[in-house]
Amino acid sequence: MAGRRSLGRRFGWLWGAYAVSTAGTWLAFDAFALIAVLALDAGPAQVSLLAAVGPAVGAAVSVPLGPWVEVRRKRPVMIATDLVRCAVLLSIPVAFALGRLSFGQLLLVSVAVAAADITFNAAAGAFLKDLLPRQDLLVANGRFEATTWTASMVGPPLGGAAIGLFGPVTTVVADAVSYLLSALGIRAIGDAEQHPARPEPAVTRARDLLAGWRHILADPALRPLFLNTLLVNSLILAASPPLLILMVDDLHFAPWQYALAFAVPCTGGLLGSRLAPRLVARHGRHRVLVTAGALRACWPIGLAFTGPGTPGLVLVMLVEFGLITCCAVYNPVLATHRLDRTPTGRVTRTLSAWSATGKATTATMTALWGVLAARTGPRTAIALAGALLLVTPLLLPRREDTTEAGDEPASVAVRSDGG
Repeated sequence: MAGRRSLGRRFGWLWGAYAVSTAGTWLAFDAFALIAVLALDAGPAQVSLLAAVGPAVGAAVSVPLGPWVEVRRKRPVMIATDLVRCAVLLSIPVAFALGRLSFGQLLLVSVAVAAADITFNAAAGAFLKDLLPRQDLLVANGRFEATTWTASMVGPPLGGAAIGLFGPVTTVVADAVSYLLSALGIRAIGDAEQHPARPEPAVTRARDLLAGWRHILADPALRPLFLNTLLVNSLILAASPPLLILMVDDLHFAPWQYALAFAVPCTGGLLGSRLAPRLVARHGRHRVLVTAGALRACWPIGLAFTGPGTPGLVLVMLVEFGLITCCAVYNPVLATHRLDRTPTGRVTRTLSAWSATGKATTATMTALWGVLAARTGPRTAIALAGALLLVTPLLLPRREDTTEAGDEPASVAVRSDGG
């Protein structure tokens, strides 16, 4: 079966590195917020600031790194960003042990980790495109997607138990170690990567910084997918804090019930990621993207009807299962389509622009929905997010564009590269 065939030893090391770092990330899910509350007595405003400002500033910091990474070999960049994340995360338990940990340090570390995340993912996308033939990209992205949902299902409950047993910085140490192991796994891939053909510019120009956005917005297939993904992801994530307040504060669900409501539906991520290659083989990439993209927008409105007790818990699980299954089909197909439509010389900048915009948009929307929930109540905020999501399928591409990155006229490619 296509989903089970070997993609080679080098991909095996890359997948292993991804798996261990993803496991560490989900084990440390919400670790900074928990440390801020448990160790620094931070209030709701500070926790919201940490959730919004860190990723937003990290996204801005990562923007000039895109052109810089584009003209370098990607494997050393991936190793370096892993080591940076390991080092800055380890500064937290060291400061905690010395009694010097501050909210400002948490904020700085969150910025550094967010910038490194974006840079690593952009470099990894370009590396994957060079590592595997085009026909294997969907299988590879499906395996990454399945790994993410497995980690998100198992990691947070284990992390919560570890914090209860060993203290608030325990999972941060585990996350830091996971990045070190990831760096070792990427190093084991071997140094067969070619140097980028494009010569390194003496100075990073403004047009180089904007090349990723220019490519996305000029592409008739990527542009609607970009706008749709930004809006869908930000609305889903913006409604998460109001849902937590609704379930835990208003409806009096226990914390373990809240965690269970989101851990169990992650099995849908495993199902969706395995279905994606088969659905594309049977129905074609465009139809799967549009169908899964539309279906994932239909579920969250149901969360506004969450009630107390077992029926409310079951409703949340069913809604999240449907949402996650659709997202797990959509995400690897989108990732593969995006790589196919992006020339090799622009992959890093395109992925950096996409990810940085996504983080900034989500941070902004989360802050706005926090204000909305405070003024109108969490249920109203959840309902409004769900209602807006119902119109997002209108942004999906209606016609299939079969042009690929390599089919562009040379003059277009040169202008978009800023060369």
